[in-house]
Amino acid sequence: MMPRPIKLEEAEITAELKKLEGWTYASDAGAIKRSFKFRDFSAAWAFMSRVALLAEKMDHHPEWFNVYSRVDVTLSTHDAGGVTKLDIDMAAAMDGFFP
Repeated sequence: MMPRPIKLEEAEITAELKKLEGWTYASDAGAIKRSFKFRDFSAAWAFMSRVALLAEKMDHHPEWFNVYSRVDVTLSTHDAGGVTKLDIDMAAAMDGFFP
């Protein structure tokens, strides 16, 4: 059994977000968010497919919304009640998948 993820403090989240592109902290939601814009629906779907495979491997799944070429992502670790290292790692991976 995996150890329970530890919720990051706001200062830690702020420091981690400085290393990422386009992510913001929504303190009211206890989550980090980003909107990705692609050239078309197919590119957006390919991105989501890559992220889905990673999410299964990490056993950590994003909340997302897709309309045509846009994918809006919200990351939070519900078991910890906020943002954890899992969310930061997932965000960094998503940035790496983004063209």
